[in-house]
Amino acid sequence: MINETETSKEGKYIYGIIRHDAPIEYGPIGMGTRADLVYGISFKGITAIVSNSPVIIYEARRVNMITHEKVLEEVMKQFTVLPVRFSTISEHNDNAGILRILEKDYTKFDEMLNKMEGKKELGLKVLAHEAPIYESIIEKYEEIKSMRAKLMNLPADKTHYQRMKIGEMVAEALKKETENYKSILMNALNPLADDVKINDNYGEMMIINVAFLIKQTSEPEFDAAVNDLDEKYGKYMVFKYVGTLPPYNFVNLVINTKGI
Repeated sequence: MINETETSKEGKYIYGIIRHDAPIEYGPIGMGTRADLVYGISFKGITAIVSNSPVIIYEARRVNMITHEKVLEEVMKQFTVLPVRFSTISEHNDNAGILRILEKDYTKFDEMLNKMEGKKELGLKVLAHEAPIYESIIEKYEEIKSMRAKLMNLPADKTHYQRMKIGEMVAEALKKETENYKSILMNALNPLADDVKINDNYGEMMIINVAFLIKQTSEPEFDAAVNDLDEKYGKYMVFKYVGTLPPYNFVNLVINTKGI
């Protein structure tokens, strides 16, 4: 493939795989600036969602990522979808190349669709409210509270070491408290999920960054559990709850389009 700014031959951009066996279209919402028609190509009840595209490497820019995701979100309104890796393009300008992919990987797609049927991904990020959680630490940890009280009316230039020591103690206490909150949150939500992917936190104030794979029938119960946690701990943390998402964290579908 060549890069996004160069011209090239035409191929088929592959967004995802669904279980379906009839013609289907999603309108001119395809990748790139041309707004190509997004439609399905089927083989024995399994369909690849595609659009025409130049055979290029799309840069992982926000506009391109959003287009890819919006197509999958549209498909998800009706179907369980296996999201395909961003910028996967068949180098054939007809349906034959896609049909060969579907035939070659039919068993894999069938098994993955069975595993994901009736399930969805929900994302949860929880961040500590800085001021309230620091105040709660000072109240909870007597040594920190006592040292802080002693330094309140003393000049800063004469208590530099002691203030640094308090800062280190608070940082250590914050780490302990966030781990404690993480355990509380995960213990409440884990039993309601079929699978869990804990992603890396960013910043010391993030408590959890987690994706949950849940049965669609369990979503009301899961929503209620998140709401209960928010009501109970909302003073100390911010809940950022997102769904429904394509199951990126639970499906790593890389399709080899070379030589097909």
